[in-house]
Amino acid sequence: MNTKIAAVITALLATQPALAEPKAPVVIGYVPAFKGMGPIMAKADIGQYTHLNLSFINPDPTGAVVSDGKMTCMPDAGGVQVTSESLRTAVDLAHAKSVKVLVSLGGGTIPQCSGDWRIMLEPHNRDIVVADLIKLVDDYGLDGLDVDIEGALLTEIDKAGNYTPFIAALSAALKARGKLLTCATASYEGGMIPISSIPYFDLVNVMAYDAIGPSWGTPGDEHSPLSQAKRDMDLWRARGVPKDKLVLGVPFYGYGFGDYKDGYGGMRDLIARYGEDILKTDVIGKRCGGCSYVTYNGLETLQKKTKLAADKGAGIMVWEISQDTDDHRLITTAKAALKD
Repeated sequence: MNTKIAAVITALLATQPALAEPKAPVVIGYVPAFKGMGPIMAKADIGQYTHLNLSFINPDPTGAVVSDGKMTCMPDAGGVQVTSESLRTAVDLAHAKSVKVLVSLGGGTIPQCSGDWRIMLEPHNRDIVVADLIKLVDDYGLDGLDVDIEGALLTEIDKAGNYTPFIAALSAALKARGKLLTCATASYEGGMIPISSIPYFDLVNVMAYDAIGPSWGTPGDEHSPLSQAKRDMDLWRARGVPKDKLVLGVPFYGYGFGDYKDGYGGMRDLIARYGEDILKTDVIGKRCGGCSYVTYNGLETLQKKTKLAADKGAGIMVWEISQDTDDHRLITTAKAALKD
């Protein structure tokens, strides 16, 4: 990184500091509302996590996030909107375990019920969206917000000059309440949060996975190797994220190719199909271009990644908690590695 860029980052970090730094290690788990938030939280060992991100909520085209006793755009497993009562129950359940709970905005695929973020974050609309999101935090006792606006959508918003001002406005309002602002980010050009936004986040969750999937990547590659985790952590430290705010994302799922037509699957499902021994490695089948294989993270790789996260960052982020084994082996293995 040249001196000019370094000077810019230093100046940015000196302005609008984020909330007081959380104590490491953090263990963040995403809870996919679209799979059934209540049943997932009831089945998971949520006490193993320090933070839960309820995913995903989006404002409607007017900027509203709650109306008539339900979220305006937070579909559950049945495709209906999460109710106010369900959200309060989830928050209470997390708090009963001394776990902080945030609501995550956006998602990799924005649902049809959402307004257009590109329009909603334009200057004449931004204050409405921010006010409604902050009211959500106040009304439901949330510990903060997580921003998961990704890919081309993120790029378009940023190029229009509207991403960092939105983050700055959220940060100011949340900081005044002692609440957190976090984000999830990819590590490829066009999928990364801008450097100008970094100082406003309390935690930056790096999605160090999905190097290959059903329609992208290099055939034969692993979807989330240890080398990717190392590269991504170094990248974000170089971009100016302090160690105590940098969180490594780890996957609790895998992808299948060729004859393994099951495709995407959580580790619970993969074990049910292929047996317990798959946890001893990272690949089922032969990994090569045109070959049939499943790629995921076994226990040894998960341990190594967790130790890497503790060494170079603040902890780990899990996508997502419902994909753990029935005996919660993945999260307990990760927690043990954090303590080593």
